This record gives sequence, C-alpha cells and structure tokens, in this order.
Amino acid sequence: MKFTNENTLMERLGIEITEVRKDGTCIATMPVDERTRQPFGYLHGGASVALAETVASLGAASLVDLETQAVFGQEINANHIRSKKDGIVTAIATVTHQGKSSMVYEIKLEDEEGKLICISRCTIAVVTQRK
Repeated sequence: MKFTNENTLMERLGIEITEVRKDGTCIATMPVDERTRQPFGYLHGGASVALAETVASLGAASLVDLETQAVFGQEINANHIRSKKDGIVTAIATVTHQGKSSMVYEIKLEDEEGKLICISRCTIAVVTQRK
C-alpha cells in the first residue's frame, strides 16, 4: 500500500507508521509534545483520537483494493484512561469486523512501558471509488 503523510494531519502531529500487516493490523507512534498537548500540558484527547482513526483507516485501506474502493472513518469513540505529559504513544489497531461495506477496529494507545493510555473503537466505511 502506497501513501504519503506529506502535507497531512499525520505530518503535523508527528505520526509515524511503523507497520501495516497483511491481516489489517496497523501500528504507529506519535510524540507527546507541543503539537499534541492540550493547554494544561497533557496529551490532547483529540490528538489521541486522530492517531486512533489514522491507524484504523490505514489498516482498513490495506484490506481493500484502493483502485476501486476507498475507506473513511464513519464513527469513533475513545476512553482516555491515563494522562501523559511527554514521550511517545504507540497505537495498535486490530480489525474486529471485516465486512464488504464496513469494518470495525479496536485501537489501543500505550505508553513506552505498555500502559494503556486510551482505548478506541472506530467504524470504517468502505465505499466504491468515484471516477
């Protein structure tokens, strides 16, 4: 699967894709720094959700024919479990439902010690590419 993060939200937030597996699992990292913190100095929940939807979308994209289909986040929720002020978070997205028109992903964000920071579920729509 070929994609670019140049001039995207991924680039702005420092999201780096580390692995996309054949089973649709996607793993990425994101720094907790001035780009991803909220005004009180902690990881912004919105940045966590952006990371979660990114890995779910890229995982889903790896499971479809991008010549004829496209994937879009349709619904996402997140439970923010633990705060974080600096360092790196790693997101691991795994597909729990793979249908013809939708997929459901579970995404776990963990810190460097494997502690759960956020857990999210994202529904991905699979649609026919517009010509």
